[in-house]
Amino acid sequence: MNSERRLSVGVLGAGLIGVDLAMKVERSAALDLHLVAGRTAESSGLKQAARLGLPVAGRGLSSLSELNEPLDVVFDATNAGSHAGHADALVPLGTLLVDLTPSRIGRMVVPTVNDADVAAHRDLNMVSCGGQASVPIVRAIARAHRIDYVEVVATAATLSVGRGTRLNLDEYVETTQDALREFTGVENVKALLNISPARPPATFRVAMSLVGEGLTHDSVRPLVADAAADVRAFAAGYTVTSCIVDDNMAFIAVEVTSAGDQIPAYAGNLDIINSASIRVAERCAVERRSKEVMEVAS
Repeated sequence: MNSERRLSVGVLGAGLIGVDLAMKVERSAALDLHLVAGRTAESSGLKQAARLGLPVAGRGLSSLSELNEPLDVVFDATNAGSHAGHADALVPLGTLLVDLTPSRIGRMVVPTVNDADVAAHRDLNMVSCGGQASVPIVRAIARAHRIDYVEVVATAATLSVGRGTRLNLDEYVETTQDALREFTGVENVKALLNISPARPPATFRVAMSLVGEGLTHDSVRPLVADAAADVRAFAAGYTVTSCIVDDNMAFIAVEVTSAGDQIPAYAGNLDIINSASIRVAERCAVERRSKEVMEVAS
């Protein structure tokens, strides 16, 4: 995709997620970073972004909405409580909003499950890091077996959990559970997030426990392997570390390491939701280009 076809992008929020996300946008052939907007010009994250040579501004959403041309895509990397206001403000501009907070406002998207939905919605919710790591595998198993109960426990290092996530722990749990129910059809689900103070920092890990019918080693392992391979297409550090099936119970564990942009290797929680968000925005770029080609042809 040549540069004139790239989608113009803004990143709202300059915390742990926002700066890494901006660097991933910079590497994308389909996206063109126009601005990283933080709450204040003095924030440490915005200063870090400036040192990296990224375009920055310190007036939050106002900095994005006052640009000469409306942006095609804005990534919201702030917090769930602020997202509704951001969404309302961007509606008149026709901007696609990709929400990395667990706000539960927009259409939930997990790239390997329903990225075909992205063209039909203007506000896309990326669920949570635990949701991105667990939904593809649980869905794959639930499509082949009757599942009665799902429990998903994510563990993230304290150094990889920023202020926004800490403010939204309840929303994280609720949104992850909502996504598991919607995409798997299983009603009895439970999600938990552990924040580990261990040193050295713990690598992001998600453990999934399932109870159902017909679960066997031979039936579950291929489903898990295929689902994991699909996720690795955009999150290379996604690895299945355990898959145990016994007496119609399955336990699957995955670890996610970071690709190493502006976050350490153990912070796979940040890497997987950022990588999924980039994947979604790039899908939107492909959809837009296809639409333009069809319009020209007609």
